[in-house]
Amino acid sequence: MTAVHVVVPDGVYDPRRPSGGNVYDLQACRGLTAIGWSVHEHPVPGQWPRADATTLASLAGVLGGVPDGGLVLLDGLVASAAPEVLIVEADRLRLVVLVHMPLGAGAAGDAVPEMRARERVALSTAAAVITTSQWTRQWLFDRYELPSGRVSVAEPGVELADLAPGTTPGGELLCVGAVKPSKGHDVLFAALTTVADLLWRCVCVGSLDLEPDFVDHLRCRAEESGIADRVCFTGPLTGANLDDAYAGADVLVLASRAETYGMVVTEALARGLPVVATRVGGVPEALGHGADGTRPGLLVPPGNAVAFADALRCWLLDTGQRQRLREAAQERRLTLSSWSRTSLRISSVLAEVTG
Repeated sequence: MTAVHVVVPDGVYDPRRPSGGNVYDLQACRGLTAIGWSVHEHPVPGQWPRADATTLASLAGVLGGVPDGGLVLLDGLVASAAPEVLIVEADRLRLVVLVHMPLGAGAAGDAVPEMRARERVALSTAAAVITTSQWTRQWLFDRYELPSGRVSVAEPGVELADLAPGTTPGGELLCVGAVKPSKGHDVLFAALTTVADLLWRCVCVGSLDLEPDFVDHLRCRAEESGIADRVCFTGPLTGANLDDAYAGADVLVLASRAETYGMVVTEALARGLPVVATRVGGVPEALGHGADGTRPGLLVPPGNAVAFADALRCWLLDTGQRQRLREAAQERRLTLSSWSRTSLRISSVLAEVTG
C-alpha cells in the first residue's frame, strides 16, 4: 500500500461552502482510499489563497511533518499561493499540485503579474500538475510554459441520478453556485428582467456570505425590476436538499464569468437537465454533446445579458427546441465520467511520480 499526503484548505469540510473544488478533493480522497492508497489528509488553516505569514507557517509545519521522500498532493488553492514554502520542500518531497482554478486566471488588475509570477514558481517546483479540464491544462501551458509531460487532466466525475421530470412550460430555472460576481448573477438577473414578460421562476442555490454586498445589490435590483417574487435564494444546499432542487428544475442557468470546468453542468446533465450557460473556460467540455452531436444546452458569450436573455427566451418559447435539448441531455447523461475514473487517473499520475 502506497501512502499519499493530501493537503487541502481547512474549509474543504465546511458544509456551508460546498464548492466544486471541495467536492472534488473529498471525492479524490475517498476514491484513492478505495483503490488501495493510504490517504493522510492535512487541512491547513487560513484564508486561502490570501496567505499571510501565519498561514504560510502552518503549511510549512504540515509539509515539514511529512517523511523524507513522501508523496504529497496539494490543492492548488494552497500550493499556488505558497511558492516560498514549496521551494524549500521540493527536493525532499515528491510534490503534485491539483489545480482547480489557476489563481492567475482569477486575478484582476494590478494583482495579475505578481499572482502569475508566484503561481509559475509554485507549479514549476512540482513533480507533476493535475488539472480538471483540457482548458486549464492549455491555460497553464500558454502562461507558464510548463513541460507538457508534467501536466495531466483528471476531469471531475459525477454520480448519475434519477431523471428530472421537468414541466411542460419549462419555466423552472435553477442556478447553482456561490453568489458572487464571478458567477455572474448580476448578468443572470439582468437577463431575467428582460424576459419578465414570460412565465418562469428562478431558484438560486449557493453561499450568500462570501460577498454580502453583492447579494444585497442583487436583492435591490430584483425589487426594482419587479422580479423579486420570482427569484428565490436558498443558501447552500447539499445531499437530499440539493437533489430536490435539481429534481424540481427544467434547466440549469449559469452566467459565470470564469469556470475551469463547471461541475454543476455535469450534475445537471446527470439528471437529464439541459443547460443555458456562458461559453467560458471548460464549460463547453463539461457540456459535451448528445449522440448526434447536438449540444445539450445553449452557450452564450460571458458578460452579455442581452445574449443570455435571448437564450432564455428561446428556451421558454420554443417547445421543439426544449425537447431537442432534453433529448440531447439524456444522451449526454449516459457518457458522463464517474468519480472512480477520476480517482484512477489521479492514481496513475501519483504512481508515475513515485516511480
